[in-house]
Amino acid sequence: MRSKAVKEGLERVPHRALLYATGIPKTEMHKPFIGVATSFTDIIPGHIGMRDLERFIEKGIHTGGGYPFFFGIPGICDGIAMGHRGMHYSLPSRELIADSIETIAEAHQFDGLVLLTNCDKITPGMLMGVARVNIPSIVVTAGPMLSGHLKGKRLSLVNDTFEAIGKYKKGLISDEELEALEECACPGEGSCQGMYTANTMACVTEALGMSLEGCATALAVSSKKKRIAFESGRRIVELIKNNLTPRRIMTRRAFENAIMVDLALGGSTNTVLHIPAIAHDANIDLPLEVFDKLSRMIPHICDMLPSGRYYLEDLDYAGGIPAVLKRLKEKIHNTQTVSEKGTFAIADSAEIRNEDVIRPLDNAYHKEGGIAILKGNLAPEGAVVKQSAVSREAMKFEGIAKVFDSEEEAMRAILGGDIKKGDIVVIRYEGPKGGPGMREMLSPTSAIVGMGLSESVALITDGRFSGGTRGPCIGHISPEALEGGPIAIVKNGDKIIIDIPKRNIEIKLSNRDIKDRLKKWRSPQPKIKTGYLSRYAKMVSSAGKGAIMLK
Repeated sequence: MRSKAVKEGLERVPHRALLYATGIPKTEMHKPFIGVATSFTDIIPGHIGMRDLERFIEKGIHTGGGYPFFFGIPGICDGIAMGHRGMHYSLPSRELIADSIETIAEAHQFDGLVLLTNCDKITPGMLMGVARVNIPSIVVTAGPMLSGHLKGKRLSLVNDTFEAIGKYKKGLISDEELEALEECACPGEGSCQGMYTANTMACVTEALGMSLEGCATALAVSSKKKRIAFESGRRIVELIKNNLTPRRIMTRRAFENAIMVDLALGGSTNTVLHIPAIAHDANIDLPLEVFDKLSRMIPHICDMLPSGRYYLEDLDYAGGIPAVLKRLKEKIHNTQTVSEKGTFAIADSAEIRNEDVIRPLDNAYHKEGGIAILKGNLAPEGAVVKQSAVSREAMKFEGIAKVFDSEEEAMRAILGGDIKKGDIVVIRYEGPKGGPGMREMLSPTSAIVGMGLSESVALITDGRFSGGTRGPCIGHISPEALEGGPIAIVKNGDKIIIDIPKRNIEIKLSNRDIKDRLKKWRSPQPKIKTGYLSRYAKMVSSAGKGAIMLK
């Protein structure tokens, strides 16, 4: 056991004295020391129920024969951070979380880790951390929120609050309706109800093999989730005994499984940042092209919010990720999981309880997966679109650029009625370096939808989108504007062509015109010059490489 380094031998007398100060009984000193990383906080709805889950994890660890030590991990609610200075910190927090896991696990020489997580950057950050330290680990995602209800209609956060802003601005809903939506859309604990980033990453984690089967979709309020937490605590001791480490589970084939499940679900485009970043820390190269290659092979079989009809509770009742694996069995690889069952065994034992929530491959909602990677003279290193959230009519879009150097500028123009049919909103200097922090553009995309422009207006950015974004919205334009990418020289009135089926995004300029404009371009001053974000901007890579911190 690694923990022998802090508890055995004459020279460890001081260490044992400190350990006894924590209250650990002598009888427990020989047991595996399990670190439980918890991102509990009172301000994130997806995390407020974690105190209960911590108790069940603790019971499971004791039952399995280990001894738990809890430590805290920072968490940001993207919804609350959205649309203001706070969103600069969301993606960079992923690196803080990974560093925290690495630091605490190595400093205290834990034998294993249980990761209690739920929301957007926290789950990938924890997975990045355990990929580095590579000690037996298991993930417990705290579960999705129940749907809201108002006058017989089911509600979700993004579709019924963010998009309500545009509807209200257009006079489609009253003050009373807006207030009722605020109070009813989020009925309690759990991650937001659709296939937004938090739930997409939970599903990716289970498909990757790092959570027990059923964990991703088991509702935050359910006793099922508590039982999974208990079993995860018990299971970590077995993983230590068998030395089943994350890199033995998170293989290249396991990452491909995770991507295929993501594509079948129509998940968040943020996975194109997070999955390669996790793979990088597991010493696996996973270029953008893998997503597009698999997207051509994997149909979109689950019609999930925000663009579809179904909530996470519907997916859970239909059989969850095991049922999705069952549908995809002919496509996926048979890889090992933390349950020590193979993915084929999990798929074989699953039951598909709703043929519309999880459709057969030959009756898919779309023939291709949810994500497409575009390239062209506007994005030589790639860009990302959630194609499952784009209508057939908008899959090819030609429009006139309306250029903004920040999200705030664009938001004022949208709500001010300055954006018209046929416009392509260009938001730049919002990439990993330029933002800094690659802010999510949920507020402008939701306002466009709410104002009834989602079919007639496109949006492109070197920033990124929430999992709740729908419509012809192209993100992760690489290279970003601050690096001198072509998006930096787009002018108002330029014509832009988006062709998702052909995976193409072009500005109607000759190569010579682009080069001439780039020669005249001068990099602006950084928006933030002090603190963590200033250091982050100097070290972060492009979105095309997962926005990882460069060595």
